[in-house]
Amino acid sequence: TKYNPARTWTAENSVGIGGAYLCVYGMEGPGGYQFVGRTTQVWSGWQQRGAFEPGSPWLLRFFDRIKWYPVDPDELLDLRADITSGRFVPRIEEGTFSLAEYQGFLTENADSIGEFKARQQSAFTTERDAWEAAGEFTRAETAAVPAPPAEVTVPAGGSLIEAEFAASVWQLNVAPGDEVTAGQPLLALEAMKMESRVHAPVDGVVAEILARPGDQVEAGTALLVLAPAN
Repeated sequence: TKYNPARTWTAENSVGIGGAYLCVYGMEGPGGYQFVGRTTQVWSGWQQRGAFEPGSPWLLRFFDRIKWYPVDPDELLDLRADITSGRFVPRIEEGTFSLAEYQGFLTENADSIGEFKARQQSAFTTERDAWEAAGEFTRAETAAVPAPPAEVTVPAGGSLIEAEFAASVWQLNVAPGDEVTAGQPLLALEAMKMESRVHAPVDGVVAEILARPGDQVEAGTALLVLAPAN
């Protein structure tokens, strides 16, 4: 149920299917599973009104059972606005989960469940066979091997900026000779679809840049040298 190429952004309140479970995205984020729909808020971090209990920004609890019903796009937007203001409260009923009843449901619907699983497996096998016929499982790709850490000389009073984790260099924000202030972004790393800015720890002057966009780096790889500020 993953996208290929990977989706790099998911809107909040999206509903995706991830294998045997559904995922409701309470806030926007990177990546995500295959979309099956949209819904109203299940997370309210700033303030809790209506169905959200004070101090509990999450709406769902363990063993909650969710029932969705279809609405048109405009109605969905209205419902989201009403939840934010506390005017709309989803219908919540107390109940008890019975394992015996659930097992009875599985037994009663065993035939239709089996038919669905058979169609699902058939479609999966067909798709996998197509990938194999296209050579997807025999194609060899060699990952770029990160270069060993460069031997660098840091001037007295200067700073060596190193990668804190394995990543690729996404963007450079400075050039040699630039004067920078503490906290200023120097470059950006990317790992697992997440961008991480590397900031100057102190005021200084960019003496040397040791990494370029696209480089693969490991934790401890030297990225940039800062000389003391003039």
